[in-house]
Amino acid sequence: MNDEVFEIIKQEEKRQSEGLELIPSENYVSANVLQAMGSVLTNKYSEGYPGKRYYGGNENVDQIETLAIERAKQLFNADHANVQPHSGANANEAVYFAWCKPGDTILAMSLPAGGHLTHGSPVTRSAKIYNFIGYGVTASGDIDYDELEKLALDNEPSLILVGYSAFMKIPDFGRVKSIADKVSQQSGHEVLLMADMAHVAGLIAGKVHPNPLDHGFQVMTSTTHKTLRGPRGGLIISKGKVGNPLKKCEHKLENIPTLIDRAVFPGTQGGPLEHIIAAKAVAFQEDLQPEFRDYAARIIKNAQTLANELRDLGFELQGGGTDNHLLLVNVKSSFGFDGKIYEKALDLVGLTLNANALPTDKGGAFRPSGVRLGTPAITTRGLGEAEMKQIANWMKRVADICAESQEESALDNYNEELATIRDEVRELALAFPVPGI
Repeated sequence: MNDEVFEIIKQEEKRQSEGLELIPSENYVSANVLQAMGSVLTNKYSEGYPGKRYYGGNENVDQIETLAIERAKQLFNADHANVQPHSGANANEAVYFAWCKPGDTILAMSLPAGGHLTHGSPVTRSAKIYNFIGYGVTASGDIDYDELEKLALDNEPSLILVGYSAFMKIPDFGRVKSIADKVSQQSGHEVLLMADMAHVAGLIAGKVHPNPLDHGFQVMTSTTHKTLRGPRGGLIISKGKVGNPLKKCEHKLENIPTLIDRAVFPGTQGGPLEHIIAAKAVAFQEDLQPEFRDYAARIIKNAQTLANELRDLGFELQGGGTDNHLLLVNVKSSFGFDGKIYEKALDLVGLTLNANALPTDKGGAFRPSGVRLGTPAITTRGLGEAEMKQIANWMKRVADICAESQEESALDNYNEELATIRDEVRELALAFPVPGI
């Protein structure tokens, strides 16, 4: 069939193959994950949970969802997993709904400090339901634990959340647990500890990043399409007593798995996407293999090599570097232009990343001072330390062009230089094929 949609998909395959994805929240899935997503499971309605469905004909779906659940539990040393959230945002909202009443206080990293929209940004639905209070980061880029503790003791939140979309350090989960214990002792109520590890879940699964569930946290949420290399979707894993989601249970931390199941369905979602859940099950099995641990380690090694090279070339990095897969670069202070022109110029040469505000930016979301990039996708394709040095070199050459042009409209004056870099990027990219294509 010569349909327009398939022609556009072919164009996207070409774009991915001939460029390098540096957006830290993007990755490539295997051919097996793609096959599961495109399966006949998309035809089936299966509201409810394995063995407890509202429709008939779910004997095969039940087996697949159970596999996904068991594999997720094994990956993260959890008592329970809910694999039905359609996205990371849905997963977060379900946890809030499971534990908090409208008006309850939730303490989370503020968006300017590196948090996420779903952690209390005023433009989101959850921010209109719950009272979010944001904590920040220090000058060195780490969580300001002293501020977090003071805010927690002053406001006695129902939930303390550690999670982020632009943060390069390893959280001190143990310290946050001790803060939650102080709040519980002071207030007399249980405090839920939640970690949104959407960015680093693959590093946790690969045993190169601490697991919050091993440090006193009851709940961890994640997307499945970033470092986990699965389909686009969400995941909630937890510690506690697993009960019957069709029956009410007491509002206690030990019952959080059942409270979460009830919050996902019927609380915040309808029918699950079983073709996506099948793809999650496939990806989780891949993540359990020894090769995945090697992959996770290479992500960090590549990120740190790239950080060192960029720093040597005059780029100022938030926090001085990275302990995970992600870098935040202050191009404004480094070279005098903003992140949007740099994002546009790098797009023109086949290097894809995103403009990103820095903790020091004052309302500059549309003309931010920085860019955010990372190494999960390029590491999946097999790029190593030598290629990180080449990418840093290209980024500096493009930065020099942006410093001269200063405006996106002026980039047209540098078409020849940009085209030369584009050819070099294309040649390297094609030497490292995209999985599944």
